[in-house]
Amino acid sequence: MTAFIRSAASLFSVVSIALFAPTVRANPVSPLCSRDLAPQIEAIVNRPNFARSRFGILIQTLRSRQTLFSRDADRFFIPASNVKILTTAAALQRLGSAYRIRTSVYGTNSPAGWRIRLVGRGDPSFSDRQLQDLAQQLKRQGIQRISELVVEDGYFGREPLNPDWAIGDISETYAAPVSSLILNENSLGFKLVPQGIGQPLKVEWDDPIEGSFWRIENRSRTVDAKAEESIGVGRDSSQPILKVSGQLRTGAAPASYAVAVPNPGERFLRKFVRSLNAAGITVARSSVSDQTVSTNGNEIAKIDSPPLNELLKQANQFSDNLYAEVLLRTLGVQNSNLSGRTILEQSIASLVTELNRLGIAKTEIVLSDGSGLSRQNWITPTALVEILSSISRQPTGSYFRESLSIAGVNGTLQSRFHNNPAKGITRAKTGTLTGVTALSGYIDPPNYESIAFSIMINQAPDSASVQRNAIDEIVGLLARLRSC
Repeated sequence: MTAFIRSAASLFSVVSIALFAPTVRANPVSPLCSRDLAPQIEAIVNRPNFARSRFGILIQTLRSRQTLFSRDADRFFIPASNVKILTTAAALQRLGSAYRIRTSVYGTNSPAGWRIRLVGRGDPSFSDRQLQDLAQQLKRQGIQRISELVVEDGYFGREPLNPDWAIGDISETYAAPVSSLILNENSLGFKLVPQGIGQPLKVEWDDPIEGSFWRIENRSRTVDAKAEESIGVGRDSSQPILKVSGQLRTGAAPASYAVAVPNPGERFLRKFVRSLNAAGITVARSSVSDQTVSTNGNEIAKIDSPPLNELLKQANQFSDNLYAEVLLRTLGVQNSNLSGRTILEQSIASLVTELNRLGIAKTEIVLSDGSGLSRQNWITPTALVEILSSISRQPTGSYFRESLSIAGVNGTLQSRFHNNPAKGITRAKTGTLTGVTALSGYIDPPNYESIAFSIMINQAPDSASVQRNAIDEIVGLLARLRSC
């Protein structure tokens, strides 16, 4: 059982609001001559508490490609979610900013009724609202009875989980299954409600009907107002079995959680049938298929995802693993020259090919996934800075830059860089695993040319906050740069 960690996913409306918020510029601070940068960075990374940590750093100007600081820049580091920089840059370059992921409904009519086949292609933004929209599209065509309904879950193959992910992560929403049929980010929310002292916490599902398909192993309890509070939430590795432990105080507010759904295709089918029934359409037979067919009949309904440049914002600003993994697999299924491999193998090979076209040598990267959740990913600071520089020179470079969090303003950097001169002038991607912290992106110092940087810390015994503070100090130095 693992402790629950809230997913970073948010609604697109929230993302959009954040992006169009005015840029916040830091207060004037004392300038720093570029020749004095290296000693000040060395003073940070050589602190006694970092004696056993590994720092990988590369800082270069974007226009002239001048190296301002380098430390083990050509050595491998675990990048954590900095992998998303590679995935999103490659997807943007290969697919284009306007690319959309389509969910299609095909149908043929017969005397016995309609035969309907829904084909999922991994739209990570697909929600209950889109299911209801599809049902209404079918209703408007006069469909009242479906004799056979099949939802196709084979577009991404049969690998919903990466074998290199930690077993303790698979119940968490940040490691939700990557399927062709995604609904509500393949997670299910619930609340834990305190009862009388000594009683177990009550589990209240956000969707009670779907909650009825889960078995609950409840070892929690309600305690008095002076007791300590702690909650553990987990899930069986392959079955819808929710495991709850710990305690909350009586009278305390309900605690909200979510859990990854182990069988997303089946959940998708159940909820689609419910949406059809609500629209007045009966369904005689229904099933999930992991087989793809070449001919499905006429497309009679469809839902398109937001454009790729919007999907990138969710992946990068909020470090959404599901979005990144979908983009990785979308690259893979687009490549018909790699038959005979699994979809995941095909996708990794496609990603490496696209990165090579952007100037990244194959010797600079070893990749296991598209999100950075795996510890089998290895990359050099040089490769990260190269991809940042390369994509910035592409016509799509502005979309990529806009997909990154702004320091102190939004996304995973919203709570960082306050009272730091880098606030508002830095766009970057975070990365965090146990013992690993990373930040890579761009900074536009007011008195210096634009900079691309990558800072990774590995094998760190310190807390993540200590590591982040050191990184933020280094980026703050960059904000003060001037030529002298």
